[in-house]
Amino acid sequence: MKRIVLGFAGLLFASSALAQVPTFETEAPFAYLISADTGTVLFEKNADEPMPPSSMGKMMTVYVAFDMIKKGTVKLDDKITVSPETWRAWNNRGSTMFLPVGAQVTVEDLLHGIVTVSGNDACVVLAEGLAGSEQAFVDLMNEAAKKMGLTNSHFANTTGWPDPEEYASARDLAIIALRTINDFPDLYAKFYGVPSFTFGQTMSGKPITQPNRNPILGKVRGADGVKTGHTEAAGYGFTGSAVQDGQRLVMVLNGLPSMAARTNESVKLMEWGFRTFKTYRVAKKGAVVDNAPVWLGSADTVPLVLDTDAAITTTRASRGKLEVKVSYTGPIPAPIKKGQQVANLVITAPGQKPVTYPLLAGADVEEAGFFARAWAGLKNALFGAPKPAATAAVAGR
Repeated sequence: MKRIVLGFAGLLFASSALAQVPTFETEAPFAYLISADTGTVLFEKNADEPMPPSSMGKMMTVYVAFDMIKKGTVKLDDKITVSPETWRAWNNRGSTMFLPVGAQVTVEDLLHGIVTVSGNDACVVLAEGLAGSEQAFVDLMNEAAKKMGLTNSHFANTTGWPDPEEYASARDLAIIALRTINDFPDLYAKFYGVPSFTFGQTMSGKPITQPNRNPILGKVRGADGVKTGHTEAAGYGFTGSAVQDGQRLVMVLNGLPSMAARTNESVKLMEWGFRTFKTYRVAKKGAVVDNAPVWLGSADTVPLVLDTDAAITTTRASRGKLEVKVSYTGPIPAPIKKGQQVANLVITAPGQKPVTYPLLAGADVEEAGFFARAWAGLKNALFGAPKPAATAAVAGR
């Protein structure tokens, strides 16, 4: 059985979109919608075409910083000084956090400045403080992209500023968002989805408060991320995420003509996703879904155990038509080690490719003793060996 493994939250994910889904129309030239729970692609339009990511590229800047924090090499209360050179280069250049020259700013504030208000100045100051230079930090971003398996992305800076060498696909941007959510859940909850951020003062001494530009915050139930983007070359874009009733979706749109279009299309796509699809849990992690026969073992059968929750994302109309099978070639020959993958759980819904989860041996099974093997050999000689079964059991329908 052929399957593709994508390493989000320990799940085996379906590798392609639903074969037949209700239609959806969007004016965005680039669009992508995925279930974060199962990896099922719910909608895609030019999802693998490289495009300017604009400020959505800042998600990778934040990912690398989060990784340093998780590893303990950086702390949120570490302070970084705003150099005169960086201040001159980025003061009021595009989106800004309004960092003053010479100020010592905490990593925590800089991250809020990037995530909530999309500050270009905050990106460069953070990069210089954590890696010595922006280019050194960009190198870390591209290393992270390679480890994630991004195939249509390359980063030239930390800000998403227009550059011929700065590009990403909608699918890759969704992967960055998913990895941020799954790899750093506490940091994601702390920084993404914050409605506004206050930093700095006006000339008259009043505090500067800037709202989060996330177009689905307060408009889609459960919205909590992630990042907008806009340049003249890229148009208006958004990578977003929301959770409703325990189900998380991640979306990407880019190339829209206006901020209003970005808001309308983002809300429309996310609400269509939640309205049309649902993730159905078939079995929980640790469940024994079947017992497979063993050949020449100290036990006649071995329990087949899930090492993760098994689920499928499909249309609500398909719920009663799910087919769940246990697939293996058996009897399974001894010896068998506990934790060894010996079978697969295959979940299929009408019109879509199967989702496959590994089944592990739930116990050690040693080889049978001499007399048992001799008796089995005699039976083979008299009656023939048992025939292997490719699909040995049907767990439900």
